[in-house]
Amino acid sequence: MKVLLAHTPEMRRNYYGERSLKGLQALAEVILHEGDAPLDAAGLVRAAENAEIIVADRMTEGRGEIFSQLPRLSAFVRCAVDIRNVNVEAASQSGVLVTRAGPGFVQAVTELALGFMVDLSRGVSRATADYQAGRKAEARMGRQLGGSKLGIIGFGSIGRYLAEIAKVLRMEVLVADPFVTIDDGAIRHVALDELLAASDYVVCLAIANEQTENLIGAAALARMQRHAVFINLSRGNLVDEAALAAALRERRIAGAAMDVGRAPDQMPSPELARLPNVIATPHVGGLTPQAIEYQSLETVRQVEAIIKGEVPPGAVNAERWTRRP
Repeated sequence: MKVLLAHTPEMRRNYYGERSLKGLQALAEVILHEGDAPLDAAGLVRAAENAEIIVADRMTEGRGEIFSQLPRLSAFVRCAVDIRNVNVEAASQSGVLVTRAGPGFVQAVTELALGFMVDLSRGVSRATADYQAGRKAEARMGRQLGGSKLGIIGFGSIGRYLAEIAKVLRMEVLVADPFVTIDDGAIRHVALDELLAASDYVVCLAIANEQTENLIGAAALARMQRHAVFINLSRGNLVDEAALAAALRERRIAGAAMDVGRAPDQMPSPELARLPNVIATPHVGGLTPQAIEYQSLETVRQVEAIIKGEVPPGAVNAERWTRRP
């Protein structure tokens, strides 16, 4: 059995790890992609010509044309939760199994959200930049998290974890998510408009799809309070970046923090990141050893199940998997 690990060397170091690679090599003959750039469709077909399984990072697209051109391919295993750039229907038509990893980054992303909230409230990055540039740092009044209102858009695994920590910090928690039922009396389930108008901190954790494209646009931002801050830890396409930039430049909201954006690989857009009331990080929310190993080891377990002809957890089209080993 041959497995193509499509990660570039840098992605293997940061997003796969030696332990998982050794686990994969113990199961099969592993073909490593050694180029610096992600494989495009033609490159992926060439690299996986003799492989039965592709283990792909989030940058490697599973375009529709590859599945019919790889008659030996049994499974496309994604080492990430997001499979929007994998053509699952085309894979299914060819009988190829598609799998995704579970969200092992819940705690890591939640901790980054808390760090953003503290930084935006207390001017940590701003004061540090002043000191490092040789300027006098201004002592400005901050805001405590305790007693403030936290609005969470999207109540999935990260949102639930963040809400529990926020309650311990004595924050008032509001949630906007029309697809969940909340039976916690300490959490207010409200419409999005109410959440935006009432919250001191708005944290966007909604699922990215066609319905949530530009969910946070000019109208949504206009409902926020002038002292409030917006934090995006989901996907860049949830935000109308021109509208957010205008709200920040005109000080209609106090600030923003983002770990994602519309730049390549879901990075924050440089135009937004350079604004003085913005904190930006290069898509590192889940970049901790624990989070990365959780997902990469999950792909090893998935590959092991696939080799045995079993449907692994994380399979998204198991009922159409006909190219079993």
